[in-house]
Amino acid sequence: MKNLSRSLLTMSLLSALALGAVSPSYAGERLDNIMEKKVLRVGTPGDYRPFSMKEDGKFVGHDIELVQKMADVYGWKVEFVHSSWSNLAKDMAANKFDVAVGGITRSPARVVTGDFLPAYAPFGKVALINKKNKNKLTSLEKLNNPNVTVIKNPGGTNEQFVLQNLTKAKILTHEKNYEIPQLIAEGKGDVMITENAEAKLYAKKYPQLHAQFLDKPLTPVNYMGFWMPTDDPDYTRVMNYLWNLMDLRGELKALDEKYLSLIHI
Repeated sequence: MKNLSRSLLTMSLLSALALGAVSPSYAGERLDNIMEKKVLRVGTPGDYRPFSMKEDGKFVGHDIELVQKMADVYGWKVEFVHSSWSNLAKDMAANKFDVAVGGITRSPARVVTGDFLPAYAPFGKVALINKKNKNKLTSLEKLNNPNVTVIKNPGGTNEQFVLQNLTKAKILTHEKNYEIPQLIAEGKGDVMITENAEAKLYAKKYPQLHAQFLDKPLTPVNYMGFWMPTDDPDYTRVMNYLWNLMDLRGELKALDEKYLSLIHI
């Protein structure tokens, strides 16, 4: 009778776990570790203005300031972990950081393996081109041409767009995302697919460049988000609380005006 009761209890617990009624044993550990060590590990590629950029040995930008303000509420130290667009998902799965920031698109693929904080920074895919081609490269069809050279950064949604939509163009890969605009300005390529935010900033920085399709982006409007593991519901709840607190305190609005006010579509 005792063995039967124990078997029934075990089956009940397994069923509850399958239905999500009982949290797995590791639930809560991420938040516990952060609270104990007072360290929030933040992964970022650090190559995407104005969200996250490594300059003079330190990370700067909208997302960097925001995550620091969030961590300050609990007195956590922010430990930045350099990643890349190609390895971002792998690094998160390997538990190299607690949250990823830096202009990360809230994509269907990413939401399958991670959770997102509330959306911010609406954007659409556009083309950063040399001004000499302003009246030539006026449609997606004209970009998708064997005589057009597209330079892409590996990993991320910009590469996905290029590989899916510019199959006829000559495609080159360059590891450092922030160096591609200069290559386009120097005539070493014709097109860089990016978001309106980055396109506007680099078109302002390099007089040879033009941000094409700003009025009518190549993709439907999407949003950025802070990307997190899903292994600890307590941690997710606390991070959402911190985001909401930043909103209520006006920090989100202030950082939007400082970094993003000129880039919205």
